[in-house]
Amino acid sequence: MARLLADSLAETALPADALAEMEALNDEAAPLHIWLRTRANLPLQPAWHEAAQTPIPDPQPPGSVTGPAAPLRVLPHIWKWRDIEPYLHRIAEIAPLEFTDRQQFLLTNPGLGGALKVTNTIRIAVSIYKSGDFAPQHLHSPNASRTILSDAGGYTLIEGEKCIAGRGDLILTPAGTWHGHGNDGAEPVIWMDVLDWPLLEHLDVIWIRHDHAERGDNAEPPVEDYSQKLYGAGGMVPRFVPESRASGQGGTPMFHFKGGNVGETLSGLRDQQGSPWDGIIIEFVNPMNGASLFPVLTYKAQLLRPAEETQPFRHTASTVYTVLEGRGVTEVNGRRLEWEKNDIFVVPANMWRRHVNLAGDADAVLYSLSDEPLLKAIGQYRAQGRPDDSDVIEITG
Repeated sequence: MARLLADSLAETALPADALAEMEALNDEAAPLHIWLRTRANLPLQPAWHEAAQTPIPDPQPPGSVTGPAAPLRVLPHIWKWRDIEPYLHRIAEIAPLEFTDRQQFLLTNPGLGGALKVTNTIRIAVSIYKSGDFAPQHLHSPNASRTILSDAGGYTLIEGEKCIAGRGDLILTPAGTWHGHGNDGAEPVIWMDVLDWPLLEHLDVIWIRHDHAERGDNAEPPVEDYSQKLYGAGGMVPRFVPESRASGQGGTPMFHFKGGNVGETLSGLRDQQGSPWDGIIIEFVNPMNGASLFPVLTYKAQLLRPAEETQPFRHTASTVYTVLEGRGVTEVNGRRLEWEKNDIFVVPANMWRRHVNLAGDADAVLYSLSDEPLLKAIGQYRAQGRPDDSDVIEITG
């Protein structure tokens, strides 16, 4: 299967034998629509305020006019955890962290020709950190998040806050935050990485910094549970701190939502009627202003009660789901995506979807993220529902 690798990847630094083994694994894994990382991220350009004066290259001579290429379309797809997880452990055995930047694979959408993205705005990777691993602190222009899939272990350092990972946690690194990752536990930790990289790559604003050691505050000891102390009480926010903790714009100052709290909140709402399109659903928001966590992406969690079925819904945003609990099926334009624990699936923009909890005696919990805030910002967000398979209705608000 041909790979359309992004321009923002460096040349590989893997030892020859490790590279050969990884490439063989990549050939084997290609039908699963994952790419095992053999190369580190490379910024497309310096930060806007650090850009060097470089000569402008001469334009390339025009070629023959053949008309536009056929457009690539995001397709609905599910990545089955039982099929893809073994490759994480193989990567951890073969490719040392210092050579690949991350020990991970990236998901590729079957409709996008092997590009390192699942939609035109969202990149998804799944990472493993072995006991003792540490990725040095860095800063970049994309917004990013980690959804923890392991029961426990691992951490992310963000602007001096140490976020200890637990299953179902959502850990956020808004654009312009210094952050690093590690695992000081006994067992490997696995999480799902999300970035708005494809959009920023298209806009030519990808940049990365690794000079954290030069910061004057680098010796400060990390603080745990800072997010919870300042922003963890619903309806109450501090007014003695800045609204942002990052050099980027529009990102949340709360970096850590804990899975246990998410589960308790969903369970406490289970007796409510809920949404006809999503069951019991909550949205993670910036506690200072109620906005989405990132300007481009919003994150949600939903509970489907035993045997619950939602009604058909579609909107102009693309959505990625991760299964935290349970088993069920999501029908996307008539295609059945059957899911269970840790599976990841994508519902493209404009396609009808409905969820069904296949268990008659157990809840299902899905986390989701979408580019809904971006569509709203440019005046292109629309949503429709079809109650009880009757006439289509417009959904507002």
